Amino acid sequence: MLHFRRLAIAIATTAAALTMAPAANAVSTPDTVAAESASAVVTLRYDDSQARGWETAIAAGVASWNTNVDNVKLAKAQPGTRAEIQIVATTGWPQATIGPVRPGGRGRVELGSQAVDQGYDKTRIAAHEIGHNLGLPDTKPGPCSQLMSGSTGGISCKNAVPDAAEQARVERFYANGAASRTPADGHLVVDAS
Repeated sequence: MLHFRRLAIAIATTAAALTMAPAANAVSTPDTVAAESASAVVTLRYDDSQARGWETAIAAGVASWNTNVDNVKLAKAQPGTRAEIQIVATTGWPQATIGPVRPGGRGRVELGSQAVDQGYDKTRIAAHEIGHNLGLPDTKPGPCSQLMSGSTGGISCKNAVPDAAEQARVERFYANGAASRTPADGHLVVDAS
């Protein structure tokens, strides 16, 4: 009788272990693939509470990045919480630190009114400076179609959308849920013409 009880316990234990173990030949469904890639997205919070007068341009610049890249998403920080990207309005030329900013890291964007006074588009400025925080350097001189050409696109340029090469580069920086470090990481770039 004792032998049968031990055998029953052993069978029950083995059955429980098998039902809890992941299947070795599990098939990925579209839902599991989507969940895995969604978990790899890096979310960076930004604080624009010191950027009065730029709120609309910042929202449009953020929307441009969020629409055009998948591996990183920008989200407005709740008041009183820590943000990885600090956005401020200044009277000088726009400038920003080069990233890619990592979760828990620090980046700074200064949206300078000098560029606006000279006729440059506020939304393009905001998207361009955020691009620096995402790891992109200037590509000067460059055409209006390149967001990171900055002021060399001219004052008539309103393009605030990163081109395919700029999008791909940011995607690589934030691939697999991590921001890779670049040699220029953390340096300040002043976007004076």
